[in-house]
Amino acid sequence: MKIVIINYGAGNIQSIKFAIKRLGFEAILTDNVDEILNADKVIFPGVGEASSAMSKLRDSGLDALIPTLKQPVLGICLGMQLMCNASEEGETRGLGIFNVDVVKFSNKVKVPQIGWNEISNLKTNLFSKVKEKSHIYMVHSFYAPVTNETIATSNYDVDYSAALQKDNFYGTQFHPEKSSEVGEQILRNFLEM
Repeated sequence: MKIVIINYGAGNIQSIKFAIKRLGFEAILTDNVDEILNADKVIFPGVGEASSAMSKLRDSGLDALIPTLKQPVLGICLGMQLMCNASEEGETRGLGIFNVDVVKFSNKVKVPQIGWNEISNLKTNLFSKVKEKSHIYMVHSFYAPVTNETIATSNYDVDYSAALQKDNFYGTQFHPEKSSEVGEQILRNFLEM
């Protein structure tokens, strides 16, 4: 199986590569269009600020490529947020895969939200063998509100989308690669699709 991690200079790459290796697979890091198109699974990571990450995607032409992919694609954290219509962070236009706008948490809570949180309302085979109210690891100041594409929710001041899915595109606000056995199971489920 060919697993590609999209390289656009905005990812927490090593921990994802190690998590995939623990599952018995190898992943290659690339921004090569042919390699991405020919992969069996694509992981779209992201750490950092939305507008600069989106600018890097535009500079490399990956902003046009990603929405056309036909194989299973998993956006992680900022990767998921960039797959949405837009983000309040840097007034950024996203890839428009998920029909929702990313917004900032209110000033009633400390941001970023860092640490372990529960996920609930789990849907789709991304969460097979994962129990309701499992704990996953989050680091974020912005969130996607609950929408009809939400396949898991979490709560921090408000209920929000912990994961989204549309067609072959999946996104997790949390970091499965840092979420212990639960995250490992979610990554395994994704790789077995």
